[in-house]
Amino acid sequence: MVKSLIGGIVAATAIAMFSSTALAEPEIVKGPSAEPDCFAPWTPETKFFKYPKKEGPYRIALANGYIANTWRIQMIQTAKAYAAQPDVAAKLKEFKVVSTGEDVPAQISAINNFIDSGYDAIVVNAQNPTAFAPVIKRAKEAGVVLVAFDNILDTEDAINVNVDQKGLGVLWANWLIKHLPEGGKVLEVRGVAGTSVDTDRHNGIHETFAASGKKWDVVEVMGKWDDPTAQKATADAIAVHKKFDGITAQGGDTGVVQAMIDAKHPFVPVGAETENGFRKFCAKFASDGLKCSSAGTGPAQVAVAIKTAIAALEGQVVPQSVKLPLAIVEDPNFKEGQDYFPDQSDNFFVGNSFPTCGINFTAQEIMGQTKENQ
Repeated sequence: MVKSLIGGIVAATAIAMFSSTALAEPEIVKGPSAEPDCFAPWTPETKFFKYPKKEGPYRIALANGYIANTWRIQMIQTAKAYAAQPDVAAKLKEFKVVSTGEDVPAQISAINNFIDSGYDAIVVNAQNPTAFAPVIKRAKEAGVVLVAFDNILDTEDAINVNVDQKGLGVLWANWLIKHLPEGGKVLEVRGVAGTSVDTDRHNGIHETFAASGKKWDVVEVMGKWDDPTAQKATADAIAVHKKFDGITAQGGDTGVVQAMIDAKHPFVPVGAETENGFRKFCAKFASDGLKCSSAGTGPAQVAVAIKTAIAALEGQVVPQSVKLPLAIVEDPNFKEGQDYFPDQSDNFFVGNSFPTCGINFTAQEIMGQTKENQ
């Protein structure tokens, strides 16, 4: 009798565990997605997920890593601004934000804590694309929707939201090839080491240079997507190498141009990101030789990631990998009041909206939020 009872309990537990795991996994279905203009699949081969519908309101967490640059700060502010919008706030029981720095285990620990605390979904800007396999498995088994954006995860067991980061490196390299048809010496100001964004952009730049058949001498420095860090790295490189024919930078671009000005380095073609200060420089010094390609993705990527998480929790069809458009402006098309804003902070990233997703923000809406954990 005791053995029979114990056996029944074990069997029931096993069935419950199996059922829980099965319910946690999304069904693979045919597209299109619930909002095809917003949730665009990365490729024609991208899978479409349909998660079991959960009743709201939901508890959603943002697990950020690195915080010490303006893009990440604006990203945190944008996330809070989006969560505070009335139609979004109505779907949220709680929105939690944690930034853990460059320590990968600390970010993984934060995600584990959110899973253990029963959050319905977690959005993450990952410090490393390959280190999260165990926590991805835990989220899946617990029925937690995991959405990675910007620095995404090397997995098909979570949803990824991103622009073509490698394609961005290709775009910048082609801009320099167009202006330096015989090749030359290029300063490459990189981002944060080990992140997928830095690696993808770097690979796009170098593969495009190699395919051009021209001779390129590329000097690499780490700018961490941060103006003061990038400015110092650029100034040091100019002091050592004296002259560059072109520059490509992944962020901190206002600092990069300021370093050129301070060193009295001749203006050269630059392929870089979308900071307001950088674009101000591009417009101001275009006639002096500063020819710019300003392209990238606004921090509002985080809002698309939150929107995707909510859609998944509501049982809507979403792609496993969502592709977002790039914001691109190139010389001579910089228009005041549209592509750059003289009265706004240099540190504000322009193009911080995704109209196809109904996501638009004013500078005031974003800057009214803080960067601190909540």
